[in-house]
Amino acid sequence: MPLKTLFLNPPSFENFDGGAGSRWPATREIESYWYPVWLAYPTGMLEGARLLDAPPHHVTAEETIRICRDYELLVLFTSTPGFPGDIRLSEAIKDANPHIKVAFVGPHVSVLPEKVLQEHKVVDVVCRKEFDTRSSNTRMASRWKTFLGCRTARTAASCTIPDRPQIENLDALPHVNDVYKRDLDVRRYNVPFLLNPFVALYTTRGCPAQCTFCLWPQTLMGHPWRKRSTDDVAREMAKAKEYWPYVKEFFFDDDTFNIQKARTIELCAKLKPLGLTWSCTSRVTTDYETLKAMKDAGCRLLIVGFESGDPQILKNIKKGATVERARQFTKDCHKLGLVIHGDFILGLPGETRETIRTTINFAKELDVETIQVSVAHAYPGTELHEYAMKNGFLTQESKMVDDAGHQMVQVEYPGLPGAEVMEMVHKFYDEYYFRRRRRTHSA
Repeated sequence: MPLKTLFLNPPSFENFDGGAGSRWPATREIESYWYPVWLAYPTGMLEGARLLDAPPHHVTAEETIRICRDYELLVLFTSTPGFPGDIRLSEAIKDANPHIKVAFVGPHVSVLPEKVLQEHKVVDVVCRKEFDTRSSNTRMASRWKTFLGCRTARTAASCTIPDRPQIENLDALPHVNDVYKRDLDVRRYNVPFLLNPFVALYTTRGCPAQCTFCLWPQTLMGHPWRKRSTDDVAREMAKAKEYWPYVKEFFFDDDTFNIQKARTIELCAKLKPLGLTWSCTSRVTTDYETLKAMKDAGCRLLIVGFESGDPQILKNIKKGATVERARQFTKDCHKLGLVIHGDFILGLPGETRETIRTTINFAKELDVETIQVSVAHAYPGTELHEYAMKNGFLTQESKMVDDAGHQMVQVEYPGLPGAEVMEMVHKFYDEYYFRRRRRTHSA
């Protein structure tokens, strides 16, 4: 019999931004909760397991501790900004239930497994990278040391256990919507620029792009692109429509629609008869024909990482895109009536006062419907983190958030104080949303 297992996205800062599963380092004026997709897969693979997504369901630390008294194994998804609090919570859980085994998963422990195990005795096991099959394995305790990709306190020093190969057959994984329906209340999830309520899922894993700051491909799922069959995606979407007829939008939280044009066209042909409204992430390299197929199949909105309006910064971060291409992409979206939520980052390598002004002006020129402006954060395991460490650009504390969960400047360059970068984040928002706008495109 499998151990009675709880998969946990733990409580975090009040009003924090859910951060697509990684608990992005910021509180917001409006709460933002993404789905714990990564935890849903192993939950669906293990008989009797439960998924507890504490933040959107407003489950407190005290309630979480009480719930954990009934379980033998806790699998906790941690993040770099949330890690210290997750350790404290785990210690309290073990005080209440000394027999429970604690496994940590997620990008932070994938990069620093030995450090975590050596410094934090409360953590019994670390599962690196794609942890679906490892964390859902029905054997436990002393036999963890034999599982590929896992580390325990006894194996941390030698670090001889290789990683398990990446999952290639994504169709073999369970449908996360089945787990959502059983364990989550989809009405609890909210992202301001998506229609409410919404449901999020993946159709692929991996990202061939080489962006130096991006957390997921460098720490968790890798760069090789693996895809679910379009039939499998369509089956899950048809089922989701039956589960939640009141859901207003489905969100594909991956770059499915700009990597392989033929697959996008094929998938859109199978989504169109379902009559769904959906949105997804996209790069500016997506061409007009593909965008039109997406629009015709029910696509409403694209989340687009423009990052910067400075050509050299885009080269520095290996974005694989140009400002000229971003302009054309945006014009194409506006022509088709596709809404854009644009993401920008201040404080990337090469940033100056002048490049910040260039990016603000570039955003105004693009004139997308909504924007998000963040300060650059160098997550351990990313090329940006290595660059900042090598050049001495990490701040003395190197903290992403303060004790209340507000984002802090972690990467600081000579001649550009962190306080000034943070001030420009606020100025960016003010200038963008309070300017006089003359819209000539549909939205």
